[in-house]
Amino acid sequence: MGHLATIATCSLNQWALDFEGNAERIIESIRIAKAKGATLRVGPELEITGYGCLDHFLEGDTYLHSWEMLVKILTHEDCQDILLDIGMPVSHKNVRYNCRIIALNKGILLIRPKLFLANDGNYREMRYFTPWGRQRYVEDYYLPRLMSEVMGKRKVPFGDAAISTFDTCIAAETCEELFTPGAPHSGMSLDGIEILTNSSGSHHELRKLDKRIRLMTNATGICGGIYLYANQQGCDGDRLYYDGCAMIGVNGKIVAQGSQFSLKDVEVVTATVDLEEVRSYRFQPSRGMQAINNPIYPRVEADISLSTYGAYVNLSIGPTKEIEVKYHKPEEEIALGPACWLWDYLRRCGGVSGYFLPLSGGIDSCATATIVHSMCRLVVADCAAGDELVIRDARRICGEKEDSTWIPKTPQELAGRIFHTSFMGTKNSSKETRQRAKDLADVIGAYHVDLNMDSIVKSVRDLFSFVTGKTPSFRVHGGSKAENLALQNIQARLRMVLAYMFAQLLPWVRGLPGGGLLVLGSANVDESLRGYLTKYDCSSADINPIGGISKTDLKSFIAYARDEFKLPILHDFITAVPTAELEPITHSYVQSDEADMGFTYDELSVFGKLRKNHKLGPWGAFEKLLHEWSGVMSPRQIADKTRNFFWYYAINRHKMTTITPAYHAEAYSPDDNRFDLRPFLYPAFSWPYKKIEATVARLMGDTDKGNKEA
Repeated sequence: MGHLATIATCSLNQWALDFEGNAERIIESIRIAKAKGATLRVGPELEITGYGCLDHFLEGDTYLHSWEMLVKILTHEDCQDILLDIGMPVSHKNVRYNCRIIALNKGILLIRPKLFLANDGNYREMRYFTPWGRQRYVEDYYLPRLMSEVMGKRKVPFGDAAISTFDTCIAAETCEELFTPGAPHSGMSLDGIEILTNSSGSHHELRKLDKRIRLMTNATGICGGIYLYANQQGCDGDRLYYDGCAMIGVNGKIVAQGSQFSLKDVEVVTATVDLEEVRSYRFQPSRGMQAINNPIYPRVEADISLSTYGAYVNLSIGPTKEIEVKYHKPEEEIALGPACWLWDYLRRCGGVSGYFLPLSGGIDSCATATIVHSMCRLVVADCAAGDELVIRDARRICGEKEDSTWIPKTPQELAGRIFHTSFMGTKNSSKETRQRAKDLADVIGAYHVDLNMDSIVKSVRDLFSFVTGKTPSFRVHGGSKAENLALQNIQARLRMVLAYMFAQLLPWVRGLPGGGLLVLGSANVDESLRGYLTKYDCSSADINPIGGISKTDLKSFIAYARDEFKLPILHDFITAVPTAELEPITHSYVQSDEADMGFTYDELSVFGKLRKNHKLGPWGAFEKLLHEWSGVMSPRQIADKTRNFFWYYAINRHKMTTITPAYHAEAYSPDDNRFDLRPFLYPAFSWPYKKIEATVARLMGDTDKGNKEA
């Protein structure tokens, strides 16, 4: 009866360095948590600054402003009488730490630094912070004057400790710590800590949520306890989309889950939990034997009870029941994640009034357009639900006056105001691709421009001929490989020039208020990996929502959107042969992407995962494929595929240094900015190639040749 506690966690759409906005969202989450009866509120990692500040974490201003915002939060009238777990960076003895601030009634109880830092993939925390290497150790932290004046004291505990309330014990485990082999929650649970908090800055990646939830449920399934997971949600100024999904688990079961993708800035998830269920769950003799030998955690006392008792017990409230965890299919993830990311980018990018997309009639630009349509669907749905923030953002982006009452009623109505597309055709373009582009633009409501650019292409070609005295020809007309490639590239690069001109001027042409348009790219992850794109062509844009998604997944997404969004036109894109349409079409030749590349898109996905996820070079990839593709290809064919992939990858790697910032969705993304750090000038892989050839020779029966080459 006296052991029911209502607790809250949240997902916040924070923005790196938006100190005031971030503080307001934190205060709002506390306000909502209290309104729902919660006595504990847990927030995301580094929520005061936003997680993605990158090298701004090296600046003293970032730490000063964090303290200023913390004072604003802790002294706010709506932030009293509730135990708070807030994330921000803290400098202690001239060392920077990623910390949790545990606070109550204008006072800091504990500053808990992160023990194990995320330092792989998209994360570089050790560039900015130092891990707290002294587990179960606490020392004094001397407060800055502005905080000391509020609290009336000079120092607070700093280190790895637990919070002891009148009725339970709480401790923090921050993001990466859950993913480590020796996660802190095990020792915490053996020391009697019943409520574990995890504040995260975890980004979306296709098919990743299952791993996160599995780790959380395993943590309390084995150890017993209550687990609160908080996460950032949204685009905070970079390639990542933090995918929320705040949740609460009890003894291995999930009892509350927030949305993974949302346009909301603040989402609070609460549950009523029974502390006695944790105690009974842990009542095993074997656990007790381990607990008595477990090193103890220092405890900081908090004058609060999370549960009610006696006459204050509300008999109408009981423990929250277990729920079925919601997982999105990969196709749904593609429909929702990049769409939310695009909306955040658009509403936070000052001075722009929408998006512009070169629409080629192929499946990649079709996927980008369909994601924009999905974004418009989400915006219209939230407007219909009365979300004032989304309504205000939509009106502002569309250039409505302050006293406007306009609300978009359909995705097409919104797209007609903010989404512009163009088919930039040449004599090499087919009627089918031109018509598909027009039909798609019509059905989703985009403002579409259909143009021919042959005159510009001819002008550039004529200029070259005038200067050099030579006229290049396509391969089908007898031209060399260099001529053929140059003539294709000039078409692609001119499209980029035209795209930016139309993006700047189309709103002016239409008499729309506001600024220009952001240009969207549509190169997929497999083509980037292979280098099957022209540097500074239409792959060069402001942002790219599909740059981290494989062709295979994009096809599945388009099939899903065809049915879910009721867009039958998308079927024509699925069945069309992917083609760049940069070479002349003849009765015996039509350009094909897969034929040009020498790989199917499925094969490129395999090589991408071997290179990045499995961390294999040419030799290791070849060895693995000998087993995986045995019976499908001969050793000679596997060797040729392997050598060709790494050759094309190496000579085209320089293109990744200028690739358009893309939504991160795939673990084998070749993004050169932060995720996939590689040289862009490669040697010839001569030694691994010799080993591959020797192995092929032996496997094909030419033992003598194999011995000589080895």
